[in-house]
This record gives sequence, structure tokens and C-alpha cells, in this order.
Amino acid sequence: MTAPAMHPDTAELLRAPAADVLDTTELGRFVRHQGTAHGRHFADYQALHQWSITKPAEFWDAVREFFDVRFTGRPQGVLADRGMPGARWYPGAELNYAEHALRGAGAADDAPALIAYSQTRDRVDLTWGDLRDRVSRARAGLQRLGVGRGDRVVAYLPNIPETIVVFLATASLGAVWASCAPEFGARSVVDRFAQIEPKVLLAIPGYGYGDKDIDRRATVDEIRAGLPTLRAVVSVPYGPHTLDDTVGWDDLLATPPADADPGIVQVPFDHPLYVLFSSGTTGRPKAIVHGHGGILLEHLKNHALSWDLGPGDRMLWFTTTAWMMWNALVSGLLVGACPVLVDGNPLHPDLDFQWRIAEETRATLMGASPGFLMACRRAGLNPGRDHDLSALRQIGAAGSPLPPEGYRWVHEQFGDRVLLNVGSGGTDVCSGIVQGGPWQPVRAGEISGPALAVAAAAYDEHGTVIVGDLGELVITVPMPSMPVGFWGDTDGSRYRAAYFDTYPGVWRHGDWARFAADGSCVIAGRSDATLNRGGVRLGTAEFYRVVEEIPEVADSIVVHLEDPNGGNGELLLFVVPVADADLDAGLRDRIVRELRGALSPRHVPDAVTAVPSIPRNRTGKKLELPVKRILLGAAVADVVGPDTLADPASLDVFVALAAERRTA
Repeated sequence: MTAPAMHPDTAELLRAPAADVLDTTELGRFVRHQGTAHGRHFADYQALHQWSITKPAEFWDAVREFFDVRFTGRPQGVLADRGMPGARWYPGAELNYAEHALRGAGAADDAPALIAYSQTRDRVDLTWGDLRDRVSRARAGLQRLGVGRGDRVVAYLPNIPETIVVFLATASLGAVWASCAPEFGARSVVDRFAQIEPKVLLAIPGYGYGDKDIDRRATVDEIRAGLPTLRAVVSVPYGPHTLDDTVGWDDLLATPPADADPGIVQVPFDHPLYVLFSSGTTGRPKAIVHGHGGILLEHLKNHALSWDLGPGDRMLWFTTTAWMMWNALVSGLLVGACPVLVDGNPLHPDLDFQWRIAEETRATLMGASPGFLMACRRAGLNPGRDHDLSALRQIGAAGSPLPPEGYRWVHEQFGDRVLLNVGSGGTDVCSGIVQGGPWQPVRAGEISGPALAVAAAAYDEHGTVIVGDLGELVITVPMPSMPVGFWGDTDGSRYRAAYFDTYPGVWRHGDWARFAADGSCVIAGRSDATLNRGGVRLGTAEFYRVVEEIPEVADSIVVHLEDPNGGNGELLLFVVPVADADLDAGLRDRIVRELRGALSPRHVPDAVTAVPSIPRNRTGKKLELPVKRILLGAAVADVVGPDTLADPASLDVFVALAAERRTA
């Protein structure tokens, strides 16, 4: 049983698909091509999506053909086995992600390829010619360090052009890439990198964060000591400090490839491209392996057909190198778009900083966290009025649920001219599972629906599809970007346990979702954090939609401590009041009234407590499960790594509360 909530079909329509969508978008170009070249005609998005999930081999081969994905060797079909896990895409084909990224959909050498902003140094611009030259030099440099096919190259680097250069050089050799952001401490980095036994580490000595100078030399020394397989460390100059006993960046790029250099290495479709690490909030970070072909096809589909990116576009999305959004940002190159990189404090010197960059770079897609959009709304910003954002066509939002008020604020700022594309997916597939696109409507508080070729649904505990109620988010048809596996999981047992043990043959993503009959949906939080009181289940995101619309509440987190004897347990709400407010009896009563009226009497919290900050990971997700486990008596070190947290001190109050509970 689930709590009553507004049905997606009745949500406020903010934007209908434009009448000329098939004439003005990359998706329209794809649909028209299917009609003229193959006789496939689609009346609407639902028909297109249905084709993509009922005939996945046909759809993905249409993507391959449309974007001119080049194989060496003749593949033995498209999809050899539809079973999950175990689906095999394009067996026998060889290709290379980096080759397609550097091709840039035919971008000319003098066209902009990368624009980079930083609080450590001045803006950096690279043309496609610059990028291609530097990648070829970096490839030659890595070869001189002994890097070859299958070797691992890891980076302790920020979101700067050098990181993209060496990633593409690594991929071009058939070597395997992994990165961590330099705000991570040594223990968190070693916990990740040591799993894959790297041969080369690239690192910076420090960086600027707002007006602060962060020295990372001692941390790099600890990381080096914790990675015994390293043969070389490459120092990337950044900030005022230097790293000793390293290969210099200029030395790495000093020599162009020799005439006899074989160039880009062709690898099988599922050859490892990079390793992404899970957040580490529920145990040791999983080392998730993604393949060349799967990421190539998925990001071509996503970036062009959902985000409407093509040659000459500019893609601005603040991210660090530890989040899969960095990998997605780099893939803007695949469709000829120019990624706009931002390193440092995204809110420095003020909230308006990113809007100013969007104006200056003529960004066509701007990514923003829901927290950032809601902060802009609270602060009364008017970017649609105060900046020339006439080039902007889409605003992407991901990382956590966006409340309906955030949708309305974006629409008030930009009207129908800009599509708000809210999505949810993750590291596991390195893309979106549910999201919007040019041919889909936008409703306040709702994600438009499953992405193309994603057979997403909600299951009940019996494995039955449910509509209109909350259930486990699942995927029932394989996707090329599902992981190749987990590093070191030789028998696949950890991989199967992570996604396929609950519903055999069906991917369970771990989110709690509600789908409407038209496919639109709400992601209501992690399924392991679902609130279940007296048989009424509610997602945490729906709780936050009510609490955080109260003007005196800046942020909140809710956890349910179940009663092992079968009672209702304890429902505990923690709130951060706004700067000039106190959590007095009046505010407590108002919170209770709003929750009782909007959700259900069973979801009135047993206690409402003020805290100084809410624990979030570095992508902005609230950490309900670690808070819950701490309150139940677990040690912090057993539930979350300190570098996983955006603010490590945010757990201190919960540790103190847990101690008080034990004493009581």
C-alpha cells in the first residue's frame, strides 16, 4: 500500500512539445531519416519509444548507422543474447570511443572544442586542432611510460582540459581510465584506485577553491604510497605548488607520435573504456566497468536525441571528475558539441556565476543540480531577465529530485523557449533512465518518461508491473551501456547480486518510482530509504516536497527506524531552518500540519529536530541510509567514507544524537 499523492496525469502542464520539433531538433532529424531511409514512421514519442524497446537490436543499429559509428571487422549481428545479465552487443566488431570523440562529427580544426573556467588559472580555450594534437602527443607519452592495451591509467585531477586530453589518449591505446576529484582524501582515492592496480597516475599539486588555495602535495604522496603497482606519476601543473619526482606534463606531450606509430587501437565492442566508482555510502565503492561500444552508442543517443546537441553547440554542466556527469560532459565531443568546463567552487563568488558563464559562452545546454535551481529561486535571481541566454535551448537537472516549484521557477524565467529536461539515472548505466526530450511534455514535478531504448517500469514485491503506485524501478530490456561487469568480480556474483537477485533477468536499479499511464514518472528516493508506517509506503522525495516548501525550512532529511517487533517504529525528521528562523513550537506545528494534510496521518514524524546541515554526497544526494545506520548504532567509518560527503562535519550531530539514544 502506498500513500496517496497527485497522479502524474493531473500535474500542471508547463510546456507542450513544440509544433516544429521534427523540423528543428536532432531528434526530428533522426525520425525523418527513419522515415525516408527505412520507411519507419512514428506519430509521437510513445510510438518511437515503443519501437526502441520492442526491437532493441533494430533501434540501436539505427543509432549506429545514423551517427556513422565505424567498426573494423564485420559484427556477427547486433544483439547476440537478450538475457540479463549476459547480453552481448555487436560480437566480433571492433572500434574505439576516442576515435569517434576526436572526429567530433566532422568538426574543423579551427572550431572551438573545449572552453575551461577555473579559480586556479585564467580561462583556457582549445580548438579541435589543439585537442587532436595534444591527444596524439599524450598517447605517445603514455606509450613511452609503458602503457598499452588493458593497462590502467588513473587521474587525481579536476575538470580541466588536461584531464580530457589524457583520458582520450588512454582510451585511444585501449588502456582503461579511472578518475577521482582532488577534493577526495588519500584513503578514499586508494580505496578506489587500488582495486584496479594502475600503472600510471596523473595528479595536480593543488588547486583553487573560491578564494582558497588548497595544497594537495601530501595527499598525492599518500596516494602514491598506497598504489604499489605504479610505474610513473605525471604531474599536471596547476596552482603555485609542484610535485617532486614526477614526469612533467610538458615532457609527456613533448614528442609527437613517430611515423611508425600505429595510432588509435581498435578494441572489441565491450572492451573496458573506464571504471566508475559507486559513492561508497553503503560499503566499499563498487568498481563499475563500462565498455567502449556501449558508452559510445548510449551517449550518441542521449546527447543528440534527448539533449538536442549537435555540431557547434556548447554544453555547460558543472561536475567533478568523480561523477558520471564528467564522463557525459566529455561525450559532448561525440556529437561535435563543445564542452564548457568549470573547476572550483560553483557558487563563487555568488549564485549568479554559472549563469554568467552560460551567457558568455552562448551555452545551448546548461546542466544544473536541483539544489542549485532551488537556491536561485529562493535568492530571487532572474537569469532569464538579467542575462542574454538567447542561445540556451535546454536546462538539464539531475542528481536529486526537483520539486514542482523548481519546475515552475524555470518556466517563469524562460517560458516555452527553453526545455527543462529533468532526468534520473546514474553511475551504473552512465546515462539517464528516465528523462525528458524535445518531443515530450513537461509537467510540474514529473519526469517526462523513460529514455529511448530504456524499458523502465515499477515492480511490486511480486515482480508485477504497477502503474499509479510506488514500486521498484526496473529495466526489463538490456541496454548497451549496462556495465561490462565489476572489476575483479571474476565469476560475476557481485554484479548479479547488485542488480539481478531480486527479480531474476530484470535489472533492479534501487530507486523507488511511480509511473503514470502516459509514462511520466516520479522518482521518490532510494528504495532502501522508503518510509513504511503501518503498511503505507512513501518515498522520501515526496516528504521533502512538502517540508522544504515551507519558507522557514532551508533543508531536511527524514529516516524511519523500524521496530523489530513489528510496530510503527520511529519516524524522525531533521530540518535546517533558514538563517533568520528558529525551530520553535509554531514551526513544528506547521510542519506537522502540512505533512498530515499533504501525505497521510501515518507520516507525521515522531520528532522534528533542528540540525546545522544535511549530509549529502558530492553530487547532492541526501544520505538517508548512512544517517539511519548511525542512529541505529553503526560507526561512521562503517557506513560512509569521509570524502564521500560534501561536508564531512554534517554527520557530527547524528553521531552525538546516536550517543544520546544509547545513553537513554
